[in-house]
Amino acid sequence: MPKPRYTQVSLAATPYYHCVSRCVRRAFLCGTDVQTGQNYEHRRQWIEDKMLELADIFALDVCAYAVMSNHYHVVLHIDSEQAENWTEKAVIVRWHRLFAGNLLSQRFACGEALSKTETKLLKKSVNLWRERLIDISWFMRVLNEAIARQANTEDQCTGRFWEGRFKSQALLDEAALAACLAYVDLNPIRANMAKTPETADHTSIKRRIQHTLKVSQPNHPKQQVTGLMPFVGYPRENMPKGVPFRLTDYLELVDWTGRILREDKRGSIAEQLPPILDRLNFETKHWLYLSKHFESPFKGLVGSAHQLKQACRALGYERMPGRRSCELFFP
Repeated sequence: MPKPRYTQVSLAATPYYHCVSRCVRRAFLCGTDVQTGQNYEHRRQWIEDKMLELADIFALDVCAYAVMSNHYHVVLHIDSEQAENWTEKAVIVRWHRLFAGNLLSQRFACGEALSKTETKLLKKSVNLWRERLIDISWFMRVLNEAIARQANTEDQCTGRFWEGRFKSQALLDEAALAACLAYVDLNPIRANMAKTPETADHTSIKRRIQHTLKVSQPNHPKQQVTGLMPFVGYPRENMPKGVPFRLTDYLELVDWTGRILREDKRGSIAEQLPPILDRLNFETKHWLYLSKHFESPFKGLVGSAHQLKQACRALGYERMPGRRSCELFFP
């Protein structure tokens, strides 16, 4: 029996989560239906645009994403500190970008004075909305519901567009995070939808590469890519918020892995491995397996056995799900 979603998320264990949502019956409702020839490719842009829009509202950072024909992947980072620092007004403004709120919040937004009792009631609502704005389930709910409504309106029909539950995996350490990011970014390569990462439409890797090419031009402002959590280098003191890798190392890793996947030569591995694999203590065969099958070996928690044990303790689990796989791939 599936565990309730709140028992699968623990900020004490990790702020990073890999989520996957699939269309009903895994039908081609976002790409081109090979049986009917109907093209729904534009819906992939709907999902990408809505995902990045919601990331600007929620206290959630998008680390990676890939929108496929019948499903999408997204790696999210929960920024609870950001949400805690929001003023009540900031929470209300953000919530009103999603929903109408209530009568008190609408009056507050219009600048009307509230009584002490009304202020107290509004504060309760604000605290609830603040919690929801760092909740992965609410992010996925708002995203999927918006896309389903658009698609059903276009098809002039009613009914489910997405499967009932999205899949969620907690990424407990740097190795699990790196493997998952590459797995997500290389989805179109494995599916033969693109030949190179920079041509993989509706992916975070293409967005990062395009931005990198722009900022490398003379006189272009050296700013971070918008809409995505930046890469900030290896862990160190006074480290800013961001993915704990160097972007150049990660791009090299994805390119190297993508070449191996395209060549499909199991016995032909390049002698020069990307340095990031050495730092993360990854065996080549394990990395290449995870770049193809990251979802299948694990349950809801991914990382070293030590991190898995700590996460299970924080979540109140009596058993350690996926322990053998974690011990094998993340020694």
